[in-house]
Amino acid sequence: DDCPPPLKSHIPHRTSHIPALTPLQSCSTMAAPALAATFDDEPYYSMGPSTYKVPLRMYAANRAKLVSALKEKSPSLANSIVFLRSGASATRDATDHEPLFRQESYFHYLFGVREPDFAGAVEVSTGRAVLFAPNLPEDYATVMGKIRTRDEWRELYGVDDVMWDEEDVVEEWLAGALKRGDSSLPEKAAGGTGSDSDEAEEKKGGTGEDAPLAKILLLRGINTDSGKTIEQPKFRNECPLSSHFENDSLHDIIAECRVVKSPLELSLLRHATELTSLAHAYTIARTKPGMMEYQSESLFRHYCYYSAGMRHLGYTAICGCGPNGAVLHYGHAGAPNDRQIQEGDMCLFDLGAEYCCYGSDVTCSFPASGTFTDDQRAIYTGVLNAQRAVYSMLKPGVSWVDCHKAAEAAILRSLVEIGIVVSGDKTIEELVEMRLGAVFMPHGLGHFIGIDTHDVGGYLPGHPPRIVRPGLKSLRTSRVLWEGMTITVEPGCYFIDHLLNGALSSTEDSPEGLAQYLDNSILSRFRSFGGVRLEDVVAVTSNGCVNYTLCPRTIDEVEHVKRGGKWPPKKDEALELRRERLCHHAVGRFSGGGSLE
Repeated sequence: DDCPPPLKSHIPHRTSHIPALTPLQSCSTMAAPALAATFDDEPYYSMGPSTYKVPLRMYAANRAKLVSALKEKSPSLANSIVFLRSGASATRDATDHEPLFRQESYFHYLFGVREPDFAGAVEVSTGRAVLFAPNLPEDYATVMGKIRTRDEWRELYGVDDVMWDEEDVVEEWLAGALKRGDSSLPEKAAGGTGSDSDEAEEKKGGTGEDAPLAKILLLRGINTDSGKTIEQPKFRNECPLSSHFENDSLHDIIAECRVVKSPLELSLLRHATELTSLAHAYTIARTKPGMMEYQSESLFRHYCYYSAGMRHLGYTAICGCGPNGAVLHYGHAGAPNDRQIQEGDMCLFDLGAEYCCYGSDVTCSFPASGTFTDDQRAIYTGVLNAQRAVYSMLKPGVSWVDCHKAAEAAILRSLVEIGIVVSGDKTIEELVEMRLGAVFMPHGLGHFIGIDTHDVGGYLPGHPPRIVRPGLKSLRTSRVLWEGMTITVEPGCYFIDHLLNGALSSTEDSPEGLAQYLDNSILSRFRSFGGVRLEDVVAVTSNGCVNYTLCPRTIDEVEHVKRGGKWPPKKDEALELRRERLCHHAVGRFSGGGSLE
C-alpha cells in the first residue's frame, strides 16, 4: 500500500518508503471531541462512519443568536425578515465544467446548506426559518442524482418549511411574513393591493403614531480582509416589496455574531484543528530531501480526506522549502509547490483542513534533514518564544495589538542574540515602536478563524481601527479579545530581500533609521534561509486560552517526529503552549513508519 514512486526525472530516489494511512481505524481513535458522542440521537451531518457529526442544532443556535442580536440592536428590527441567497452554481469560464462548490459563508452560518442556488429567510419575531430550494428540471436526476422533495429538504436541514425558489413564491412568502410580523401593516405594505390613500398610514405602521416600516433585511457590506463588497440579493425591477428593503443593518450585526463562537462551533473548530495537526505530523515525518514540495502537499491532503472525510482545504496549500519559505503566500498558481526539497532546507508548511465549512489554519516549520542547524535552531527558538510570550498574556480584555508587539519583541531578542540586530542604545521595546520587527515579520500576528480562514469581524464599527504603520497595518484586527473568540497565533521570522534592502538603505536621519541596528555581515548569512512561521488555532477562554493545535512544536518534539518517533506523545513537555488535549490522542498515535498503535 505504498504511495506510487515519483517520476525519476524529477526526483533521484524512490519514495516507496512513504506509506499510505492505515485504514479508517485511525479516525475512530483520534480527534473527535467528547461532545461528538452526544450527537448520535439527533439530526446531524457527517461524511459517514467514523467521521465527525455536526448537529443541525448548531445552525438553529446561530439563527437564534442573530435574531436576539437584531432585537437587541433596535426595536425597529424586531418584526423584520432576514433574507439571504446562497452561493450560485458556476462553470469555469465559457466551459460547462463545474468547479467543486463551496457554500457562501454567511448562508452556511445560518442554514448549513451544502448545495448552490438556494435562498433562505428568518422571521425575527418568531425565529421561524424557511429555505427556498431550486426547482430542478427532471433531467437533472439523470446527471446529478435524485431530486429531493420539499419535505426531504426540510428534514435534511432542520428548518421550519421549504418552498421552491421561484420569483412569485418568494415574494408571496415575504409579503405574508411581513404581515405576520406586524399585524398593523395594511395590505399594501405587505405586498397587497391597498389604495394610494393608504400610503401615509403605511409610513406610520397603520397606528396613527410614528412607527418604522417593517423591513426585509438584505446582506450587503464590505469584507475588511479582501476589501470586496458583499452584494445584496437581487429581485425583479418592479418588486412590490422594494419599499421594505433595508441593507444597512444586517451585515455588521451578523458579522459580529460570527466573532464569538458557540460551544458547538468551538467543538467543530477543535476537531478540524486536531485533525489538521495530526496530518501535519504525518507529513513532517515523511518529508525528505529529494522529494518535491507538492508531494508533501499530497500527503497532507491524503491524510485529511482519507481518515476524516475532509475534502476541502481552507486555503491554498503552502509548502515552501528553502528560500520559498520567505514567500508568505507561496503555493499559488505561479509557484505551485514545485521546488525539489534540498538537504539543509528549512521547510515551512502552512496547511489547514476544512470540515463542514469550518476550517483550521496551522503552520509548521522544520528542517528537511531532520536535525536543526545552529542557525535554524536560533531562528526557530525565537519564533517559538514569541508564541510563548503571547500565550502568557492572552485572555479576555487584552489588546491584540499588544500581543503582536510582544511577539515582535521576542523575535527581536533572538535576533540580538544571533547578532543580526544590534540594539545599541535602544531597548527592545523601543525597537518595536520603531517598527524594526516589521522587517522580519511583515504580517499580522494572526486572524479570526471560523467558517472563513480569515474570518469576519476584524474591523467592525465600535472597535479599534486599523493602525497604518509597517507590520501593524497587516493586522486583520486590532480588537480587544473576548471569551469565545477563535484566533490564530502565527509569529514568523523571514528574510525577504526587498524588506532587508529597504531597511539597510535607511539612514540615521531618516524617519526609520533602521540600518544602524542591523549587522549586514551576519545578516547576509541568512539571505537564502527562507523563514520560520509557527501558527496555532487558539480559543479565548474566561481566564486565558486553550490551544487546539497539537503539532510537534519544541525542537525536541520536531526532531523526535523526524526520527520516526510516535506522535502524539504520552506526556506534554511544554505545558506553556496550552495544548490541552495533546495527550488525549496518545491512544491513536502513529509512528514515523506510519503504523497506528
